[in-house]
Amino acid sequence: MKKFFAEFKEFISRGNVVDLAVGMIIGSAFTAIVKSLVENIVTPLIGVLLGGLDFSGLNFTIGNAVIEIGLFVNAVITFLLTALVLFCVVKTMNRFKRKKEEEPKKEEPAPTPEDILLLQEIRDLLKEQQSQAKQKQ
Repeated sequence: MKKFFAEFKEFISRGNVVDLAVGMIIGSAFTAIVKSLVENIVTPLIGVLLGGLDFSGLNFTIGNAVIEIGLFVNAVITFLLTALVLFCVVKTMNRFKRKKEEEPKKEEPAPTPEDILLLQEIRDLLKEQQSQAKQKQ
């Protein structure tokens, strides 16, 4: 049981799960904003353009069943606006991601191979020996 809770804690602590939770909360808040925009601004404006038609009350009855076509139209408009905004956000994020990938990366010089380092050390020792020999003369 202890292992189960340790694994659960590790799962919850991962960045992806936390990011997903934050995204879901922001998404639901954003949906509420878009829904209000559609119900309180967009559909009344469309109604005015169509001669005073009120979408929210638009319905028809078949037998005892009431078909709320106006509410469905509002839901479709809400979905389309939400999808449009999400498309724009994803498109913008992809553009920034591509720009970042296209930026030239600062390349660090390759490490000097070991044999070259050894040759440089030998060269330096020979120079040192030559300078010591000249000083003795």
